[in-house]
Amino acid sequence: MLNQGAAAASGQEPTKVETSTSLAQDFVRFAVEAGVLRFGQFKTKAGRMSPYFFNAGLFDDGAKLGQLAQFYAQALLAGGLQFDMIFGPAYKGIPLAAAVAVELARLGHNKPFAYNRKEAKDHGEGGTLVGAPLAGRVLIIDDVMSAGTAARESIALIRAAGATPHAMAIALDRQEMATEDGRDVPHSAVQYVRDVLGLQVCAIATLADLLLYLSASGGDTQMLEHRERVLAYRQRYGVEGAGPARA
Repeated sequence: MLNQGAAAASGQEPTKVETSTSLAQDFVRFAVEAGVLRFGQFKTKAGRMSPYFFNAGLFDDGAKLGQLAQFYAQALLAGGLQFDMIFGPAYKGIPLAAAVAVELARLGHNKPFAYNRKEAKDHGEGGTLVGAPLAGRVLIIDDVMSAGTAARESIALIRAAGATPHAMAIALDRQEMATEDGRDVPHSAVQYVRDVLGLQVCAIATLADLLLYLSASGGDTQMLEHRERVLAYRQRYGVEGAGPARA
């Protein structure tokens, strides 16, 4: 069981912000058709051989990035998540934060955004932060969470600037065990960020949604084979308390 002292100390009740099943299914279908969510054999950062891989870097043109931003915005608005500004951690979080800020503004929710550099700039305005000054309740936007490293780095930057790291939005929650010092632990990176670091977490879709998509593929033999491999992976590396697989 995770230590929830950090969440209590923050004065907030961290939650997993739920998105609708239909929105999640539309997103999984979009990611598969865009070639961003792929099936096969892929080695993860934890050294596991995963039967699927999600690479947000392949949302690589204006149309796909714009549609991705729509999914983020819809998930955030559907979940009723309240925040004052958006932060995109370098590197993948930078275009995501910018695109989501544009989409939210189009929907009537104009929010400032900022991002960080990996190396501090020693000329011009200098520093590692770019964009609007960090202030108020900050929403961090990234693609996935593997170990929560990017989240911890972002939280430190936000707090150092005097703002409040409030929530995190990701595209896909893999709902699998994180690793610490090379060992599997019984909680996911999302659960760690939510229950220990005290942030609300909004995921457009989860591994459970992926399994539901594969199960609903009718008589497509290949998709059913992918489902069996993904299900076996979840049975081996899945975490408790992440929600039942809707498959």
